[in-house]
Amino acid sequence: MRVRLHNISLLLVWCMLILSCKHSQHSETLQEGDLLFQNLNCGELCDAIEAVTDGVNKKDFSHCAMVISINDTLKVVEAFGEKVQVNSLYTFFSRSGDTGSIQNITIARVNHPYKYLLEKASNYAKQQIGKPYDNEFLIGNDKWYCSELLYQSFKEANNQNSFFELEPMTFKDPKTNTFFPAWMEYYKKLDTEIPEGELGINPGLISRSNKIQIIKLNSYR
Repeated sequence: MRVRLHNISLLLVWCMLILSCKHSQHSETLQEGDLLFQNLNCGELCDAIEAVTDGVNKKDFSHCAMVISINDTLKVVEAFGEKVQVNSLYTFFSRSGDTGSIQNITIARVNHPYKYLLEKASNYAKQQIGKPYDNEFLIGNDKWYCSELLYQSFKEANNQNSFFELEPMTFKDPKTNTFFPAWMEYYKKLDTEIPEGELGINPGLISRSNKIQIIKLNSYR
């Protein structure tokens, strides 16, 4: 009888452990400081960006953003459209068709040794809200494109030391080594030279950083 009760007790403990593990797997949610990578499908310019920038796991990314907390509610801060702005998680995820569960967006989290940077990085990104979008994709002009905002936010948090790395930018088709027509048209309208070879950053480059890890979440709610 004692052996049977002992076996039943062990079974109950085992079941509780299994349930606990399952619960922990599904209880993980988005956190402030998480990074979001997205394929905007915005036409020729996005296609050109993706053609020269490899994302993690060979994915195509043309946009990225950071999860922040405002009044205890998780939001997204992003350089998007005409300025740096805050949007709801729903608004961000719905652009990729992810209106209830995460299917098309990749989520990354800073590795544990760098967690101490998150609060400062988030605060800096919030301070940029309302600043203009950097249409020329140039570093250091007090305007921001999406990945530049993340780059500078973490640099500021890291005592002005680069956290993510810059690389020379290219606007050329790797198949032909000539400028993509979409970029030629784009910079012609801006009446400025294409910044070929200038240092810059992009969503794919950030996604491949060894300072972050890709995490799996079923839902952002």
